[in-house]
Order: sequence, then structure tokens, then C-alpha cells
Amino acid sequence: MKEEIIDKITSVILFLIIMGIFSVVIVFSIIAIQEFSAEDEELAFADNSGNATVSEEKTVEDDIQVPAIVENPISSIEKSNSSTNTDYSNVQVDKYFYNQLDEKSRIIYRAFESNKEQMKTGTYQIELGTSFSDILSQSNGQEKLGEYYQSAIEAYTYDNAEVFYLSPKKMYLNIETTTRGGVSTYDVYINSGNEANYLTEEFSSKAEVDQAIAQIEQVKNQILQNKTGNTYEDIKMVHDYLVDNINYESSLAKQNIYNIYGALVNRECVCEGYARAFKYLLDELNIPCIMVIGTGTNSQGETENHAWNYVQLGGNWYAVDTTWDDPVVIGGGTASEESRYKYFLVGREIIDQDHSPSGQFTEGGKIFSYPNVTYESYSS
Repeated sequence: MKEEIIDKITSVILFLIIMGIFSVVIVFSIIAIQEFSAEDEELAFADNSGNATVSEEKTVEDDIQVPAIVENPISSIEKSNSSTNTDYSNVQVDKYFYNQLDEKSRIIYRAFESNKEQMKTGTYQIELGTSFSDILSQSNGQEKLGEYYQSAIEAYTYDNAEVFYLSPKKMYLNIETTTRGGVSTYDVYINSGNEANYLTEEFSSKAEVDQAIAQIEQVKNQILQNKTGNTYEDIKMVHDYLVDNINYESSLAKQNIYNIYGALVNRECVCEGYARAFKYLLDELNIPCIMVIGTGTNSQGETENHAWNYVQLGGNWYAVDTTWDDPVVIGGGTASEESRYKYFLVGREIIDQDHSPSGQFTEGGKIFSYPNVTYESYSS
């Protein structure tokens, strides 16, 4: 009897031990499966959501502000630079955002365009003459002048990707008032105010700017020597070059990551650098292309500032996002062919799912319009 009891107890103990071992094996198996699945999900996210890191994304509008206005009353016989040409009516401009400006803002835009070479110094004073005297004679004249200027610098910055060296936040509007017989005349000019210059922090002289331009043009010439003359093939060629040669810079600690120098020379940039480089190269190919700013929402539901492009092909406008066609694959490896062209020449059916454009570049600024993107994606 006693032996039977011992045998039963032994059997129970052995059973419990076996069940315990079995349970441990099951638990570790579940953990292993969960970790394996998590790795798969992480890689899938990187492949399918474009760039896994869009949190940087300041865009150039962060550097555009309503300018500080400096008033300098002077006597009736004094002038700042009366011999300087201030007539920009013969400057011919036909660019996408310029064409949406009113005439007062166009005067300022054309002044920038006319003095593009001189502005490389960062210290050149841009004369606007007395074109705004009728505005400044009004009670809210300075406010209106600030609005005209803000719209002009926004349009100029987005139309001209090659002007990567200017810092709008370091530019100032100056007003000189001359009074004769109780009637005031206002001379307006733009300079760097109390700043050393109005160049970005990466540059301090015209020589440095010219050197950077030469480096960019060397890369540009290497790329465009492969042009075919076929619009679709040339757009694809530029897209593929940027995707293959640029590394997305997620630390935000490096210089020039928002412009074409960072994209083409350093080959490290954020979304704005991709978009500007794409526009710059297509402009050189005479293919209509504009830069778009707004927000992008990734597959995790995170929405951040973002920049991409619209390009015209065969009479229709399509969206291209070279940043999100160059995804950061977590854990290494390369992106799939499908993910490399997920946002290449797509229509609203694709781009509207996770991209929201904004035509207002700065708070309270002018609301610009974008072209009507076709609904269906391009089919070659």
C-alpha cells in the first residue's frame, strides 16, 4: 500500500515537472515569435512608409519673417544712392509663384532677380527707390509694405532653388523719408541691417558662395550629361540619381541639409534638400516643376512638415516625392523596387492619402495656389 502511494506521488511529481518544462518552452516560443514578428513589422514599416523619420521637417518658411523696418528721416537735399538704378520694369520673369504676385510684390521680386549676382556678397544694398511712396503715405503703409515684401521673398525663394545662400531672416527693409514743402517722399531699400551679412550661416563671402556654386554645377553637369530629351526618361533619371546618391540626414546637426548644396555636393539632406535639388535639375532641363510644402503622415500616423514636388508631363501635373522614395530601411538592407517608385509621378489617388499641401508658406502670409494634379498616376 505504501509503495503504491509512493508511486502515485512520484508520478504526480514527474507530471508536474514535465508540464513545467513544457510551459517554459511554450513561453519562450511565444516570446521568440513576437520578437521575430516585431522585426518583420519594423522592416515593413521602413519599406512601405517612405522615410521613417520626417520629424525634422522645418522648411524654408521658418526663416521667412515679416522684416524689421528701419526709418531714417533725412533732409530734403540728402539721398542714400540717388544714382542707383531702381527701375526694374524691364526685368523679365515668368515663374510659377511670381505670376501669382500683385504688382507691388513683383517690383521687389524683380529687384532680387536683377541683383542676384550682387547679392552673393551678402552685404549689397538693394534699392527700391520711391515705388512705394503712395503706400507709405497711408496710415498702415509700413504694414502693407511688409506684406508685399513677405510675399515677394516667399515666391522668390520657392521659384529659385539655385539661390541657396540667402537668409531671409537676416534681411531688413529700410525707409528714408524726405520732406519738401510738407510733402514726404519715401526711398526704400533692403540690406542686412545690423547683421554682418544676409547670407546663411554656412557662408560668409562671395568667394565662398561662388565656390559652392561651382561645385554644384560640376555635379549638375555630370548628371545632365545623361539626359535623353525624352521628358519621362529625364524625370526618371533625375529621380533615380537623387534616390541612389543622397543619404537622408536625420540628426539635423549638419550644414546645408535644407538646400541643393547639401543634396548634390554633400549628398546628405532632409526633405527640403531633396525637393529643391529635384526642382533645380528639372529647371535646368526646362521641365516644369515646382516645390510643394505641407505635411506628410507616415504609416505610424505621425504627421510632420514635409516638402515634395509637382512636375508637368504630357500636359498634366503629377506628384513626385524623392524623399519618401528613398526610405531608411531599419536594420540595414535596401528598399524594394516597388518602394523606390511609390511616389514617382503619382496622381491624387496616391499622393492625397498621406500628403497635404499648404499654399500659405508663413503664418498670415499670402495663400499661393498649386497646379491641379491629375487624379490618376502616370502610366508610361
